[in-house]
Amino acid sequence: MSNRRQIVDELRGLVSGAGVADGILPPVVFVAVNAGFGLQPAVLAAGAVAAAIVLVRLATGRPLKYALSGVVGTGIAVALTTRSGRAESYFLPGILSGAATTAALLVSIVLRRPLVAYASWATRGWPIEWFWHERVRPAYTAVTWIWVAFFGVRTAVQGYLYAEGSVTALGVVRVATGWPGLLGLLVVTYLVGRSRLESLGGPSIDEFEAQKPPPWSVQPHGF
Repeated sequence: MSNRRQIVDELRGLVSGAGVADGILPPVVFVAVNAGFGLQPAVLAAGAVAAAIVLVRLATGRPLKYALSGVVGTGIAVALTTRSGRAESYFLPGILSGAATTAALLVSIVLRRPLVAYASWATRGWPIEWFWHERVRPAYTAVTWIWVAFFGVRTAVQGYLYAEGSVTALGVVRVATGWPGLLGLLVVTYLVGRSRLESLGGPSIDEFEAQKPPPWSVQPHGF
C-alpha cells in the first residue's frame, strides 16, 4: 500500500471517530456571538453548543469521548471568562494546555523517550521496546521535534494575542490550528516518520520480536 493510501485511510478513521465539530463549533460560536451581542450571550451560546453536540452524539449512538472532553474544556473556559469578565479568557485553558504539551514534548526528548513514540504505541499496540531500538527511536525523536515546533509556535501566537486582548484573532488561530492544523501535523508526522524509518534501516516489528539479526527490512507500514 502506498504512503498516500495509508495516510488517507488513517486520517479518515481519525476524523470519523473524533468528530471535528466538537472542537471547532464552540469557539466559533463564542467569537461570533461575542462580536454581535456581547460577552454573556457568547458564554451561554458556547456552552449550549457544546451541550448540544453531546446530545446529538447520544441520539445518534456515536462515541462521546471527544464531545465530553469538549464540554469539560468549554465549561472551564466559560467559568474563567465569567469570573474575569474578559472575553479573551475563554482561550486561556487552550493556551495553558499548549504550553504544558510543549514542555512535555521537550522533556520526553531529553529523556530519550520521545512522546510521539508513546502516542504511536497507544494507538497501534506495537511493542514499546521496539520504539527504543537504536535504529527506530531517532525517527520518533525527529518527529517529536516537529510537534514541539507546532505546539510551541501555536502557544506563543495565542499567548501574544491573549495579552493583546485580540478575541477575534484568537478565535481564528484556535480554529485554524485546531483540527485543520492537527491533520496537517499528522500528515507531516507520517511522511517524515516513514522517511526516517526507511533511512535508518531498522527492524520491522516481526523481525524485532523474532530477534532477527541485520540486515532488516524496515517496518512495512504505519508509523
